[in-house]
Amino acid sequence: MTSTNAGHTDNGDWLVGNPTGGQLASALWIGSVGLLILGLQPVLLGALYTEGHVSGDELALVATAEMIAIAIGSAIVAMLLSARNMRWKSAILLIILALANWWTAHVATPHMLISARAVAGLAEGGVVAVATELIARSRRAERIGGYFVTIQTLAQSALALLLALYVIPAAGSAGGFIVLAVVCVASLAVAWKVPADYADLPREEHFGNVLTLPSITALLCIFCYFMFFGAVWAFLEPLGAQFGIYSWTVGLMVSASLAAQVLGAMTATVLEARIDHRITIAAIGAIAVASSALLASGPGLTTFWAVALVMGFILLFIVPYQIRLAITADETRTAVLLVPAAQILGLAIGPIAASLLIDGTDFRPVPEFAAACALASVVLLGLFILVSRRRRAIA
Repeated sequence: MTSTNAGHTDNGDWLVGNPTGGQLASALWIGSVGLLILGLQPVLLGALYTEGHVSGDELALVATAEMIAIAIGSAIVAMLLSARNMRWKSAILLIILALANWWTAHVATPHMLISARAVAGLAEGGVVAVATELIARSRRAERIGGYFVTIQTLAQSALALLLALYVIPAAGSAGGFIVLAVVCVASLAVAWKVPADYADLPREEHFGNVLTLPSITALLCIFCYFMFFGAVWAFLEPLGAQFGIYSWTVGLMVSASLAAQVLGAMTATVLEARIDHRITIAAIGAIAVASSALLASGPGLTTFWAVALVMGFILLFIVPYQIRLAITADETRTAVLLVPAAQILGLAIGPIAASLLIDGTDFRPVPEFAAACALASVVLLGLFILVSRRRRAIA
């Protein structure tokens, strides 16, 4: 984003601008509304699958269409549109998202469902950029990023529990999407507390520094990690069903996993300055590989629960360190603006790529594919370290 509003002065906590705590919290909440679907996909898409609205392949297409649209919407708003009139833009995007969720609740065919979720994804990506643009202006972007993922995951966890225990048993998947629409409408009150204009980041043209080998390698590392999680997350309910675990139980696992994500985000927010980001990303990558391997081994209920909780914890624990990785790759912070797009694109490509390996009702290839993605993320981290050292030596 660019902005003509350069009148803000530097502040100790901000590179540019000086938002109040209330303005920051409002922007983070607006962005969190755009990412609610990430925590609710296993519940909502699982309900669509159970109700017979979509097949396994169609479920993957729905998830992929929405995630790709979120990535596109986030990148467009962050990189190409002005940062003026953010309150109006937030309100308009929330209204579009509410309408898309209402539309989803009333569509009758898989093709219309894909279209509705694609529209929703574009609006969701736009409101995500409302938060990430402000985060990029902070001198402690990693810590603010930790707050962001904590807020969004608390909301996801509460809604997942509400939907799994009350809404979907009573009103089905349609009721779940109507609840999301109501949340969007209620959030309009918060939109008017977002800063009206964001000040310019002190950088050159947007794409001038992001197309470097360190930046590309860092973003690919993030992309592969989220492919790992996206593949497993989208197919968690059918994967559990294959091992004799009821969908209601998987719904509880999703809610508990979201609670673990909150714990992971809060822990990372406290520890992010004390642990080297490279060591953390490598260690979590190894845990992701091991977790995927356990899911592929045909686990029992206890192991399935444990893996779901571990995967939930590491998913958001890693985010502040990925933000630091992007800042290290590009000090102009242009790459940081593309971190949400890399994450969400990984969540989008993961399910569709994994679906190509599914044989009928056998979902075991999904965690096997996820393990390969997590391993690729670690390899790309190693490549990033080598490239960065070579560039420093040349400099």
